[in-house]
Amino acid sequence: MNGSWQHLADVDPTKANVARVYDYWLGGTTNLVADREVGQRMATLDPWIPAACRANRAFLGRVVEYLAVECRVRQFIDIGSGIPASANVHEVSQQAAPDTRVVYVDHDPVVAALSRELLAGNDQAGIVEADLCQPDEILSHPVTAKLIDFAEPTAVLFISILHFLTDTADPFGIVSRFREAVAAGSYLVISHVTNEADPQLAAAAEGVYTRRAADGKARSRDEILAFFGEWDMLEPGLVYVPLWRPDSQADVPRHPERFWFLAGAARKPGLPPPARADLSGAGPGVG
Repeated sequence: MNGSWQHLADVDPTKANVARVYDYWLGGTTNLVADREVGQRMATLDPWIPAACRANRAFLGRVVEYLAVECRVRQFIDIGSGIPASANVHEVSQQAAPDTRVVYVDHDPVVAALSRELLAGNDQAGIVEADLCQPDEILSHPVTAKLIDFAEPTAVLFISILHFLTDTADPFGIVSRFREAVAAGSYLVISHVTNEADPQLAAAAEGVYTRRAADGKARSRDEILAFFGEWDMLEPGLVYVPLWRPDSQADVPRHPERFWFLAGAARKPGLPPPARADLSGAGPGVG
């Protein structure tokens, strides 16, 4: 967009934005001075934060590929999708199975504009500009209705977003609404900042974000597990992001607890697990 996003309505150049701060940590260019200042302040607080965000992004790619290939998922809803980066959900999933359909959801006008530009010409992916605190609006949106068949298994992704909801926003009720809406055999994926490793550091980080960008709340392992309800956790369970099905043992750090995010995926009971897809030599229409 050649920087034109800066002139969109609701873009306040004096206030940091969580999507743009995250983009800065990932090495992107869709960010402003205010975003970079917060990113640098947080990295001063803990130098591992940028690496944790990159590990979280890598987790997104691994879990989407796993669900598309091993679990034969052909529908994804990415809640709080953020500014497009490398290995977006539709790119990873449609590479595995070209018939996969993807709905991105974000209330940020910059995210929506960049997503529409990226998805131009792709009739199997779309963006819903809506607030995750309004799940019924998302579930009934025309873009969702066009792309998602709720009678079939769907993967719902909450990647690095739920910790921006305080308890007063009822994040557990919001996630529960999505769990109720999808069919048996669907999947829920969550990555969430935790305070398990260093509660004092987590509280300090919350303070910086609350003052300069948005409300935030790191949660305990038990609190994050509660988002999954009674669904069946996939191996290896709820773990620090580098530990969720790493590509190789060389990718496993000595201190995974430094990576801030706990991540996991769970399956809605009611159907037997699918047989693994054979995608060797796959072409359009696999699945």
